[in-house]
Amino acid sequence: MEKLISGGKRLSLSNVVSHIILILSSITFIFPFYWMIITSLKAPDEIFSSPPIFIPKKLMWENYVYVTEMIPIVRMLFNSFFVSFSVTFGVLLFCSLSAYSFARIHFAGRDLIFKILLATMMVPGMVTIIPLFVLMKNLGWLDSYYVLIIPGFFGNAFGVFLLRQFFMTIPTQLDEAARMDGCSLFGIYYRILMPMMKPAMAALFIFTFMAVWNDFFWPLIMIQSNEYKTLSLGLATFQGMYVTKYDRLMVGAVISVAPVIIAYIFSQRYFIEGIALTGLKG
Repeated sequence: MEKLISGGKRLSLSNVVSHIILILSSITFIFPFYWMIITSLKAPDEIFSSPPIFIPKKLMWENYVYVTEMIPIVRMLFNSFFVSFSVTFGVLLFCSLSAYSFARIHFAGRDLIFKILLATMMVPGMVTIIPLFVLMKNLGWLDSYYVLIIPGFFGNAFGVFLLRQFFMTIPTQLDEAARMDGCSLFGIYYRILMPMMKPAMAALFIFTFMAVWNDFFWPLIMIQSNEYKTLSLGLATFQGMYVTKYDRLMVGAVISVAPVIIAYIFSQRYFIEGIALTGLKG
């Protein structure tokens, strides 16, 4: 059959097959999240049962209560939100200013400086861990909010590159028209270009927020007290050398991943548009 009749509309067989493949792919991607949530509500003897139990006999809401009593999860949630939003705000501000300069302002050595900036993306992060640790120690910032926020607050090469690519797609005639009306360089950036940057800013917001929210290694070596621990670091409490409490670990994972999913849902339209317009699509 070349055509199928469905609801009064003619669908080609290729479209039907494509929809089936997309539905199966969606189920494949969603299933791990479902399994994580279900595992967080299982009794310990049901987690590794054979055959697997897809619907628990009894929902163990006590697991969530236990996690809130075992670790200061409210404090860790606050720390994660505070650090993530602070770093993301700084990255959006300084990366947008730098990208605007590289895209719109002509100055000596601009292209060379931009290439050197991009070259820093090739340096593995692990190479700079020891020098950064020594620097943070000498500054007296260990075990504080400063060590979690300041190193990433002033932007990164990827953010500058992403926003510069978007700036390059905006016609320069807008700048010239604004300049003829007496607008300053900063005025062009703030009043003309930034309102058009929502898609790219949303994409960078998601990238940065997710990276900081899920960061584990940096807080692990820089933070000792529970007062400044983030949620990703607190989840390690349930994973020991010999015993791992998977039900409690999945509770923490659900709590940890929920804000990221919510943030993506509310900004996915801008996120997808930003990826498409900045030249990063596959």
